[in-house]
This record gives sequence, structure tokens and C-alpha cells, in this order.
Amino acid sequence: MFYYDSSFIILIPALLFSFYAQTKIQTTFNKYFKRRAFCGMSGAQVARKILDNNGLYNVQIELVRGKLSDHYDPAKRVLRLSEEVYYSDSLASIGIAAHEVGHAIQHQKSYAPLILRNSFVPVANIGSNLSWIFIIIGFAIRSLQLINFGILLFSAAVIFQIITLPVEFNASARALNQLEESSILNSQEIDGAKKVLNAAALTYVAATLVAISQLLRLILITRDSRD
Repeated sequence: MFYYDSSFIILIPALLFSFYAQTKIQTTFNKYFKRRAFCGMSGAQVARKILDNNGLYNVQIELVRGKLSDHYDPAKRVLRLSEEVYYSDSLASIGIAAHEVGHAIQHQKSYAPLILRNSFVPVANIGSNLSWIFIIIGFAIRSLQLINFGILLFSAAVIFQIITLPVEFNASARALNQLEESSILNSQEIDGAKKVLNAAALTYVAATLVAISQLLRLILITRDSRD
């Protein structure tokens, strides 16, 4: 009943949007992965160029396993690119590589939302990992205190998702600006890279909507259990 009660309907729109977002990023990435950039530079070469242009010579670039597993590690100051992004000179790969460099530039400039998100990571990890344990046990033994504590922990994960949105949008804006200013891509190519980054942004929006919907559902279930 906890997982399949009538309140589950709250999750349906967010889950459908999440499915759409995942499909959109896959189809958009595949489309622009087939289009080679005129500059002939790989994602790793573009990342290195933009990093150096911004004085980020100490940020290393590493190859990481997985599809679309690209990320910037602020603790180790390392940019990790998946194989498809690292070696390819496609518009999709260059766009994603530039996006991750955008995070490195945010770090360099002490971009406030990034600092806030990074400081929230430990709390969000605890919230996402432990919240359901307290919630499930709370419902099992009918302990409202445990349920509320679990919801409080889960709220931290939701806040993290919300904070993530401006960080990702800003990184994409910085990426497109760098690609244009450095003349790495022409105007038509910029449009292709932008479509890839916009599709990627949808996945973050979807994750946030699912988290918020799940939180609202938990609150409703708790309210109904009180009644």
C-alpha cells in the first residue's frame, strides 16, 4: 500500500517527463554525435583549450568509463570525460566537454550556487541513502517520528536537486559562450551543441520534478496516516 496507494498518481506526470527527458537526450546526442565539427578537435582537445584560455592549467583531463558519465571533480580539480566525448570531434562531444569545463570555470570564479551545491553534497547523500530506511521502518512500526525524520532527510536530497538546476544551466551558458568566443564552433555548429545541452538540462529538470513529487507524496501519505 505504501508504494501503490492512490497518492502514486502524483508521481505519474514527473515519471512521464523523466522518460521523455531520457529519450530526448539519447536521440539528440546520437543525432549530433554523427555531425563532425569543422575544427576537427576532439572533446578532450576542446576542453584543454578552454581550460587553458581561462588559466586553468592545473585542471587535468581524465578518461572515465560509462556513457554520458562526464563530470568535473572540484575536490581533485579533475575533468573526467567518457570515451565518446573524449575522443570524438562531434558537435555533441564538444558541447558536453565544454559544459564540464563550464563547471571548472564556475569553481575558479567561486560561483555561489556551485559552492552551495558542493557544501550540500554530504547532507544530500545522507538524505538520499538513509531517508527511505527511516520512512519504511516508520510505516512498519507506525512511528510518526521516524517517518517525519525520514521525510526531513529526503527533503535535503530534494533541495540539492533544486540547487543543481541553476548550476547546470549556468555551466551550459558558459560553455556556449566559450565555444563562440574561442571560434571553436561556427554559428550553425553552436546551435547543434546548444540543442544537446538543452536536452541534457531536461534530465536535471526531470530529476528535480520526480524528487519534489515524491516528497509531496510522502507528506500526503503521512497526513493520511495521521487521519
